[in-house]
Amino acid sequence: MTDGTWAAPGRVNLIGEHTDYNEGFVMPFALPHTARAKGARRPDRLLRLSSAQFDGEPVELSLDDLTPGSVPGWAAYPAGVAWALERAGHRLAGADLAIDSDVPTGAGLSSSAALEVVTALALSDLNGLGLPPESLARLSQQAENDFVGMPCGILDQMASASCEAGHVLFLDTRDLSRRQVPFAMAREGLRLLVVDTRVKHSHADGEYATRRAECETGAAALGVPFLRDIPFAELSSALSRLPDPTIRRRVRHIVTENRRVERVVDLLDAGRAREIGPILTEGHASLRDDFEISCPELDLVVSTAVEAGAHGARMTGGGFGGSAIVLVDEDAVEATTKAITTAFAAAGHATPRTFEAVPSPGARRVGA
Repeated sequence: MTDGTWAAPGRVNLIGEHTDYNEGFVMPFALPHTARAKGARRPDRLLRLSSAQFDGEPVELSLDDLTPGSVPGWAAYPAGVAWALERAGHRLAGADLAIDSDVPTGAGLSSSAALEVVTALALSDLNGLGLPPESLARLSQQAENDFVGMPCGILDQMASASCEAGHVLFLDTRDLSRRQVPFAMAREGLRLLVVDTRVKHSHADGEYATRRAECETGAAALGVPFLRDIPFAELSSALSRLPDPTIRRRVRHIVTENRRVERVVDLLDAGRAREIGPILTEGHASLRDDFEISCPELDLVVSTAVEAGAHGARMTGGGFGGSAIVLVDEDAVEATTKAITTAFAAAGHATPRTFEAVPSPGARRVGA
């Protein structure tokens, strides 16, 4: 219950896109980029929020008056977490939270989940709740779903709350069972690059919600609770029962994407990280063609990287912009980065931001 500073990371999803709200498999890992909260307990029921990324006076909110839709802008995320904690039966003391973050916003790297999870951890510790990672993640997801109004799955929050350094998280989103899979890229002479296209994704415009609704329509038509329940071996039969071509494409992506996660896990367990590259590229084609959530800039990153000799590449995150990941040999980082930058310039796109993704630890207390 002492004052302190906490951190929660953004994430990259190695494989398993849009499978989380279909109760499927995902494989994220945490980035070194974090949201940090310096927190102090208050004797009243006031939540006082400030952010280094947003100018203006601190936002002051009464814990007794929080309702969905009542808090605009960035403060809705931490306020939603406090609301979810209270709704779960945890009566909170007031708190001062000063937020700072170096997780790129709008880049598909889960800046919002990092903000939610760091708030959940800070409030848990300040109130002596001792909540485990899965509880922090569920409450954070509830905040985003029901308070902010974004119908995301739980991938981002679980990654931020529970990833471990040097590992990728193999997560079953149905029951949150999970395994930390070693991802020793350096040992195999590999690097994973994140290429931020600087195209801001537009989840809030309804396309993300539309994809989720289409998946639910497909599951209902096939008589299963979630698309996770369609075995890969039965995909052809399932598709033949769907008259709507759009729903067929959505179903095909989810079922094949779950299978791609299983294939990547098998290769990493066997110490064959280099061989996951083509599966990443295959996943991008599915997201582009069957789920239809890519954009020209993301497609250009993938095609240019593969032509330059990368083992594989794909968009990562919710889509409609954001970032792509590229698996390359360590001695090809500079040449691949240059090829992508040159291709963007030739196409008239803004210069992308590229950095190396290093599997990093999840949410934790970092100081007094």
